[in-house]
Amino acid sequence: MSTVAISFLAFLGLFLGVGILSVRRKKDTTADYLVASRNVNPWFVALSAVATNNSGFMFVGLIGTTFTEGISSMWIMIGWVFGDYLMWLWGIPRALRTHSEATDTVTIPSFLGHGLGKNRIVTIVAGLITLIFLGTYAAAQLTAGGKALLAAFGWEEVIGAAIGAAIVLIYCFSGGIRASIWTDVVQSIVMLLAMVGLCAVAVDHLGGFGSMWATLAEQDPQLIAINPASTQFGTVLFIAGWFVAGMGVVGQPHIMIRVMAITSPEDMDTARNVYFVWNLLFAAAAITVGLAARAALTDADFLAAFPDAIAADRELALPLLAGKLFPPVLVGMVLAGLFAATMSTADSQVLSCSAALTQDLFPQAGKRHIMVKLGTVFVCILVFSLTFAGQSVFQLVVLAWSALAAGLGPLLIVRALNRAVSARVAVWMMVTGIVTVLLWRYSWELSASLYDVMPGMAAGFVVYLVAGAWNAWEPASN
Repeated sequence: MSTVAISFLAFLGLFLGVGILSVRRKKDTTADYLVASRNVNPWFVALSAVATNNSGFMFVGLIGTTFTEGISSMWIMIGWVFGDYLMWLWGIPRALRTHSEATDTVTIPSFLGHGLGKNRIVTIVAGLITLIFLGTYAAAQLTAGGKALLAAFGWEEVIGAAIGAAIVLIYCFSGGIRASIWTDVVQSIVMLLAMVGLCAVAVDHLGGFGSMWATLAEQDPQLIAINPASTQFGTVLFIAGWFVAGMGVVGQPHIMIRVMAITSPEDMDTARNVYFVWNLLFAAAAITVGLAARAALTDADFLAAFPDAIAADRELALPLLAGKLFPPVLVGMVLAGLFAATMSTADSQVLSCSAALTQDLFPQAGKRHIMVKLGTVFVCILVFSLTFAGQSVFQLVVLAWSALAAGLGPLLIVRALNRAVSARVAVWMMVTGIVTVLLWRYSWELSASLYDVMPGMAAGFVVYLVAGAWNAWEPASN
């Protein structure tokens, strides 16, 4: 067995071991399985939220996009990180933690629908949105994990995805959301160190930032152009679109469920600051690695490592760069961290989907803890069936993120701030947001110029404001 494989398995065993250790703290209740009895340390919540927010998107999707587009991809993360921070600064996570405990709700759809009508229509629609789009998001994570194992061992991607699905079930059955959070913490630390280390080694290998910049300029001047190559509405609106995308964090059940698990609303400021700093460092490191990979790797490097059709897949730039510059033991660490990070993100997404299935869509089944776990198995199989849908990890993630942000985000803000809304208006807010995203992306094909979270979330808020003008609201009840 190669040194890379031994290192990979050793680090993967470490991550899995941390998740399994969480079983010592678990309780056999649905609330503990889904929100860890609302007793998670704020540092753990912050580091877990960073890992869950990024993982396959950051290490596979964003680096691949930076490899292709160049320095202009930095606007994606600048907008995203600061838009995300605004939501924390505004106090939406704190309000969610406070009101979800007051209403005794343990899922995002149940929180959104609490007290809005007797037919549970809001909870059901939110649950369906979660199941469909968060399931797609989880499939992207399994795809990213499959790519990591392709880079590590040359296995078919579907084999890596199947192994990832099995690991997701281990995480889930070990300790639910707590197992996911604990492993996320270790992965956040390991992956940040690995990414920063890879940045330093790669830039030094290229002769410094100046030499790297000159190499990129020689390859293609657009790689060092600050403005994106083609933005129909201009660079300012392009950046604004990604800023609103960051605000869309409030529509992501797998991230917001961590907020609901924190020990106390008073701990939210600590979690926010740790989350923001770690997120910013991750983003800067990923952009730098993407640029360094473009300068350091050639088509021959890709063809030598992946002689088949996969050679065209630039989303494998991170593991290939690590293989070229790191000693084998560190290559194994990078690959294990990448694989495990995508799996723990998929784990939290599968948990949120199974919660939507058993708590929100079929609540009678959710009254039994064993049925919640069986729901997790069903969702995991469903997610695996969606793997390799013919799009890149980046494209799958941005589609799922925008649909969840537009479908659930505006309503969550309204409910977290305890504003009046009726069940009918709530449903129209969600449906309008989703339809706007799909039209913007697929019918009008404008997403490359203005990310569809902005028009999607705007449409949801327009429905809310118009309904208010028609006095269609009902008193807030949570």
